Amino acid sequence: MGKVSGQGELNFATGRHGGRRTGAGRPRIKDRRASERHQTRETFRASEPVHVVMRTVPQVGRLRKRDLHRAIRRASIVLGKHEDCRIVHASIQANHIHAIVEAKHRTALARGMQAFQISAAQRINRVVGRKGRVFADRYHATVLRTPRQVRNCIGYVLNNWRHHREDRRVRWTMDPFSSAVSFAGWRERAGKAFVPPLPDGYRPLITWFPKTWLLSTGWRRHGLIGLTEVPG
Repeated sequence: MGKVSGQGELNFATGRHGGRRTGAGRPRIKDRRASERHQTRETFRASEPVHVVMRTVPQVGRLRKRDLHRAIRRASIVLGKHEDCRIVHASIQANHIHAIVEAKHRTALARGMQAFQISAAQRINRVVGRKGRVFADRYHATVLRTPRQVRNCIGYVLNNWRHHREDRRVRWTMDPFSSAVSFAGWRERAGKAFVPPLPDGYRPLITWFPKTWLLSTGWRRHGLIGLTEVPG
């Protein structure tokens, strides 16, 4: 990852060590939205999915491009080596990636997301033709503990393109920059041979079948998800 370095004049005028000082601590990264605070992450059970948001720096540009979709898709393959961490649902937005993840524990989540981000950063930089940081600081993680939370989050991740009005740019009913085509919980799909239109040669993001009760069955208590639902 790239670093900004610089050298300035050393100032010993205060005559003291330690304590709170103006400008001390980790430097802010300019021209980007604030990311996850550096604090101990929330613990969770293996039965509780986690919603992860990974934001990119402005220099990377727009992620919703076919070659970047391929790069991120290939990066997700690295999680196949991590049996204790897997992405079940995902979507790529203009400057961030959403993922609903099952992980055995907090450490497994951190290792899995680190592996994914490193692989994705390398591949994205290769496509864009640049070097340096790709993801803006730490990912944001929210633990999902109830069927309603999970149901709402699945709809939010898979239909997030409608929230950002990306659906107005194309004629597709499902977001091709997501794992929507692999999702069996669409209301329009219930009891039907449902084949949505997608771009020629399309290959969906790689995701894994859910193992937790909340992601496989529990969320259905609150109804299937409609293709035209617009997340709040």
